[in-house]
Amino acid sequence: MKKLVVFLFIFLIMFGTAIVYATNETDNTLVSETVTTNLVELKDKALKSLEDYQASYGNNTYGLAAYLLNIIRIYSIPFGFIGIVFAAIYRYVIGIRKLDVQDKGFGVLVAIITVMVICQVLPLIFAIVVKGWRG
Repeated sequence: MKKLVVFLFIFLIMFGTAIVYATNETDNTLVSETVTTNLVELKDKALKSLEDYQASYGNNTYGLAAYLLNIIRIYSIPFGFIGIVFAAIYRYVIGIRKLDVQDKGFGVLVAIITVMVICQVLPLIFAIVVKGWRG
């Protein structure tokens, strides 16, 4: 098990991160300007999206809540799949020899799927209640 965890950790470190090495000052300045430009574009895009939600819901509070629920909805998918993989490893790989770990894996699997479904459905319910019943 330890070897598997170490292998997965090294795999995520190698392929999950991007490191930019600059060779001299001009490359360093160019990389810095590119990163700054990308960050400014991301910030402007996020603010535009937030303003769209606020205009759509007609209220700053409801718009902010809808924007945050949408962000949660988007990011719950990858985290949910990663959680499902770990729970399946506990249930089907480690749980073959240890029954208590198998039960733990099943419980975690059910909990992760439940939270993932709630995170996917909550923005829809919010939109129906606020836009439909609020008037």
